[in-house]
Amino acid sequence: MAYKILARDDITSESVRMVVAAPHIARKCEPGQFIILRLDGKGERIPLTIADFDRDAGTVTIIFQKVGKTTYHLATFREGDEISDFVGPLGRHLDLGRLGTVACLGGGLGVAPIYPKVRALKAGGNYVVSIIGARRKDLVILEEEMRAHSDELFVTTDDGSYGLRGFVTDQLKLLLDEGRKFDTCLAVGPIPMMEAVCRLTAQHDLPTLVSLDTIMVDGTGMCGSCRVTVGGETKFTCVDGPVFDGHNVDWVETKRRQCRYVPQEKQALERFEKDRGSK
Repeated sequence: MAYKILARDDITSESVRMVVAAPHIARKCEPGQFIILRLDGKGERIPLTIADFDRDAGTVTIIFQKVGKTTYHLATFREGDEISDFVGPLGRHLDLGRLGTVACLGGGLGVAPIYPKVRALKAGGNYVVSIIGARRKDLVILEEEMRAHSDELFVTTDDGSYGLRGFVTDQLKLLLDEGRKFDTCLAVGPIPMMEAVCRLTAQHDLPTLVSLDTIMVDGTGMCGSCRVTVGGETKFTCVDGPVFDGHNVDWVETKRRQCRYVPQEKQALERFEKDRGSK
């Protein structure tokens, strides 16, 4: 069974949004879960967060950044093209009941996976304060969607071209220093960003949940590639996560394991670009 791309758009120069026909996944997925796709019979398997879903239409939306061979290849797909394998929903969904006042931080592409959580939190009657960030203004994603489901929305950019100059942690620190009280914090983004959020919230005894994007192969807990240490115990991101207590994550180990295939990833992208250039 192949999965047809029903819509595709470049939401930034680096990020692509695709709406995929996958009714069996759309019927069951919940905020916090993800899919694993493979472009063709020779492709690698990569995990991507479910950024949105429509149960009635039977569609799942993915948003990805062009960073490696497979994502660059996927970015060449157009509306009407088909993805060979599209498996899910995978991972544990996040129970988003009545949490109270929640700070939701999305850094870079992390805004995509934080969005369905924000939407569910708001629908559940929570007070949602969202902080999203990017390197510069033209790389900010889903601002209007986030605003529609947040009681307050703050935007930061590294270069100061839009919103507060700095990182999402800088905006959160400003709010905490003002005496703002939060019951829970959710953070999704690059590992250094989530680690920085956890260092800050630990100082304020603010419970913090993070969503880890580790290297995965099978997505069922069999291969062990996605293992992380949380609270001194070995966990598998694909079946125990991807959401964990950020204050208990071994960030040093997580960063080290995430970099273990960097040379091979670079070589694969170089080969892909060379092959495309020769056609």
